[in-house]
Amino acid sequence: MDEREDQGRVRWRPRFSGLRTFARFPHRAELAGVDVAIVGIPFDTGVTYRPGARFGPAAVREHSSRIEQYHPPLDVDVTEYLTVIDYGDTPVVPMETLESYQLIEETIWTVVEGGVIPVGIGGDHSVTLPELRAVARRFGPLALVHFDAHVDTWDTIWGTRYNHGTPFRRAVEEGVVDPVRSIQIGIRGSLGERGELEQSRELGFEVWTAWEVRRAGIERVLEAVRQRVGQHPVFVSFDIDFLDPAFAPGTGTPEVGGFAMWEAQELVWGLVGLNIVAADVVEVLPDRDPAGVTALNAANIVFDLLAVLAATRRERHGTAERAE
Repeated sequence: MDEREDQGRVRWRPRFSGLRTFARFPHRAELAGVDVAIVGIPFDTGVTYRPGARFGPAAVREHSSRIEQYHPPLDVDVTEYLTVIDYGDTPVVPMETLESYQLIEETIWTVVEGGVIPVGIGGDHSVTLPELRAVARRFGPLALVHFDAHVDTWDTIWGTRYNHGTPFRRAVEEGVVDPVRSIQIGIRGSLGERGELEQSRELGFEVWTAWEVRRAGIERVLEAVRQRVGQHPVFVSFDIDFLDPAFAPGTGTPEVGGFAMWEAQELVWGLVGLNIVAADVVEVLPDRDPAGVTALNAANIVFDLLAVLAATRRERHGTAERAE
C-alpha cells in the first residue's frame, strides 16, 4: 500500500491506527517552518461544578482521528496553506493554579515567539487567561471573540479570583484584552441576579445572548463581529458549552437552550478574514460524554478554526507561501 506522506502524515494507513496526535498531524517540538501548533492544556483546577476537563485534550485528539485535510464548506485544503503540528501538552501542576498559569504562559509564549499561531485544547476555561497573557506579550491588548454560555467575567467565586468564571475580567484588568474590540456570543442560563448579565457590558464587551443571536440571525451576528474586531489581532475562544447539551453533554457547566453544531460551525466559518493570532477550544469533559459526541464536536471546531486560518491565508496571499 502506498504510504505517501503529507506534512509528515502517512495518508494511507487506517485513521484509527497510530499515535493519537490531533488529526494525525505530526508531533513536533521544533517550531521552524511551522504556521500553527495544536497545544493541549490538561488543567481543570479552576472548575466550579464538574471536574474532569484535564482529560479533554486526550479525548479531543482521540476523536480527531477521522479528520482529513480538505474542508469542503470553505473549499480549502488546510495543508496547502498551513504547516500544522501537534506540539503536545503544556506542563501543569494540579491544585496549583498560579504555578500552572505560569507554565502554560511560558509554553504558549514559546510558540508565539516562534511566529506560530497556538490553538489550545483545554482544560477548563481558566486556562485562557495565561494563553492571553502570552499572546499579548507579542501583539499587545487583544480583541476577543468568545463563544460561550457564560460571560466568565465574574470578579470572584467563593472568594477566589482565578477560576473558569473569572478569566476575562482578569484579562481586562491586566490589559491583555481590549474589551471595546471584543464580543461575547451565546450567553444564556439562569443567574443569581439581574446584574450578572450586565457585568461584561459594564467592562466594555459587546454581548449577544443566545436568544438575541436567534432573533437577529447568524449573518447579523457575524457583521457585528467584523465591525467590532476589524483587523485588530484577535483571540478566538470557544467553550464547548456554547453548544446545547444535546450536542455537548460532556462539559463542566451545561446550559439548556444552546446551539446546534451546524449553527456553531456557520459562526466559526464566518470568521474568515479576521486577523486571528491564537485560539482555543475548552471545557470538554470526557467522563460525562456518552459515545464521545462532545469531544468529536470539539475536534471538528478545532478543524474549522484551522480551515478559517487557511482560507484567510489564501484570501490574503493567494498562494501556499508562508506569511511572516
